[in-house]
Amino acid sequence: MIFFTLLIFFVLFAKKVVYMKQPNKKRSLSYRNFLYKAIIFVITVTVMVYFLPREGKFNYQFDIDKPWKYGQLMATFDFPIYKDDAVVKRELDSLNHSFQPYFVLNKKVENEAIKKLKENYQSRLKEYLPNPEYIKSIESNLRKIYSAGIISTNDASILDKDSTYAVRIISDKLAQSELINNLYTPKEAYEFLVSADSALINPVLLRQCGLNDFIIPNLTIDLDRTQTAKDEITNNYSWAKGVIISGQKIIDRGEIITPEKFNILESLRKESIQRSESLSQKRIILVGQILFVSFFIFLFLMYLNLFRKDYFKHRGNLMLLFSLMIVYSVATSLLSSETVININIIPFAMMAIIIRVFLDSRTAFMSYLTTILICSITLSLPFEFIVVQLAAGMAGIFSLRELSQRSQLFRTALIVILTYMFINFALELIIENDISKLNAHMYIYFIINGVLLLFAYPLLFILEKTFGFTTNVTLVELSNINNDLLKQMAETVPGTFQHSMQVANLAAEAANHIGANSQLVRTGALYHDIGKMENPAFFTENQTAGVNPHKNLSYEQSAQVVINHVIDGLKLADKHNLPKVIKDFINTHHGQGKTKYFYISWKNEHPGEEPNEEMFTYPGVNPFSKETAVLMMADSVEAASRSLPEYTEESISNLVDKIIDSQVAEGYFKNCPITFRDIETVKNVFKEKLKTIYHTRISYPELQK
Repeated sequence: MIFFTLLIFFVLFAKKVVYMKQPNKKRSLSYRNFLYKAIIFVITVTVMVYFLPREGKFNYQFDIDKPWKYGQLMATFDFPIYKDDAVVKRELDSLNHSFQPYFVLNKKVENEAIKKLKENYQSRLKEYLPNPEYIKSIESNLRKIYSAGIISTNDASILDKDSTYAVRIISDKLAQSELINNLYTPKEAYEFLVSADSALINPVLLRQCGLNDFIIPNLTIDLDRTQTAKDEITNNYSWAKGVIISGQKIIDRGEIITPEKFNILESLRKESIQRSESLSQKRIILVGQILFVSFFIFLFLMYLNLFRKDYFKHRGNLMLLFSLMIVYSVATSLLSSETVININIIPFAMMAIIIRVFLDSRTAFMSYLTTILICSITLSLPFEFIVVQLAAGMAGIFSLRELSQRSQLFRTALIVILTYMFINFALELIIENDISKLNAHMYIYFIINGVLLLFAYPLLFILEKTFGFTTNVTLVELSNINNDLLKQMAETVPGTFQHSMQVANLAAEAANHIGANSQLVRTGALYHDIGKMENPAFFTENQTAGVNPHKNLSYEQSAQVVINHVIDGLKLADKHNLPKVIKDFINTHHGQGKTKYFYISWKNEHPGEEPNEEMFTYPGVNPFSKETAVLMMADSVEAASRSLPEYTEESISNLVDKIIDSQVAEGYFKNCPITFRDIETVKNVFKEKLKTIYHTRISYPELQK
């Protein structure tokens, strides 16, 4: 947190110096925008670093009888050569087998049992026993049993399970070793009492005396002393069989890993992990992770600020980019410690595809590269991970220019799977040098990865609604003339509908030639005049011969009716939940221009007077993108082309030049990133398309009789 505080303070101070000379309003807006980006930066870095593992790791993979595929490895610190796990287990099992637990002998139990026997003899046993010799035999045998020791049945089963052959019996502060076979359980003691003097005493009579009442365990385990003895054995056990000195060579590239070398490498791995588990080491790792993640997130923000200012200023774009980066880094961190789920089944290429569909290829690659580099520090083989994932991501980006059909995603998934397999196969040939040692499981993981990649299609719909984007899939669906709104338009205002279709064709063709989004232009063109459905008869393309309702209106009223088709169009767009990008075409296709027919007519009838400009001015905004600019040009050109008295190459060319040049002169395109070269290209496209539409047809001859 200290790092974040200092970073924010430094950047805020720098920002304050930069903005000191700006007006107050701009300065306030800049502060808010910068604060928003600073918060995104801090949250992104904090979440990513929080989930990054800080446990020690050994960034090498090795196995017995395989070559060492890394460079020369030198010991950077002294460490012991630990014994093999099988050797440790065998030696500890041997020590545990020879271990003798401690039992305490309680002499009071014997005295109480003999006393109880004598009392019972006087009260009831005389009736069963024919002479005093019986009671003497029982007492003598009981003393033998108690002298040897009686342990409980439960303790006996535990000793048998641990294969313990002897115990140490503590009596009068002295501990003596005693074999387990010399001790009695209650059952064994009872059998001994009944059968010890069977030649002189009738066992049947003894079984009727209830001898179990006099057999009580007099040996109880001393848990504390036993555990202390076990710990002493473990602490004194030598876990190592040698030492590697700092600076000593361990192994070199290409050497075959023998069992001895494997044991040394395994010892180095254990020691490295143990050293990194200390609190000071974890703090050092945390600082390193913060610096690493902060650096790459900062570079990505700089990329957006320098090359994609429109994304940098748009909060929805930033939220999408950093949300995806966080999700993938957290998922990688969580799965990096899993042994059941392999990290290669995560569809990383899906991130690149999603950003490519919503934004552009370069931003998709830069965000994908940043995420892959951050995720790589959680893995033991970062180089292989980066190479394989970058190749798959680039293949996904390049294979999907515009997503408009589901089949495109299937093709992309197949290309990504093949890229994964090809790059992994190449790396394995380089590292393993043996085809028989290829890891077949990796190719199964890549197939699963490709299947999961298909879930990008429904995910795009969710992200589209969440972050306010519009994909080409949605645009294609909206441009279907069988949907309700366009079908209603075709029935209500057929002339306007035909005009919109022609504008869509013109604009889409021009957009293709200047690198704009042709599908977006086509869909926007179909909806740009939907507001005319409110008053169809007031627009010439929908009027029947001889009927013109404008004859009964003043020029101001007529202008307002025409202007309202923009306002009505926006209301209809809201009612039918059209995306914002489509509303932009409705709002900009006339920009802040005037209804020139009524405006000029009013001025001609009122020479020397100035009209109320607002009554003749559209309430929209001027085009702000290539797509909206192309639509404005196509709309004006197509409408004007219908009034040409004759369609010749010269008349069409003059018409296109006149209309578009006047729009440029009036400043309609000042706020959009369209160049003069783009405008010239658009003109040429319009001229060729209009000549094709209005070309002279040959007349068919009449059949002479």
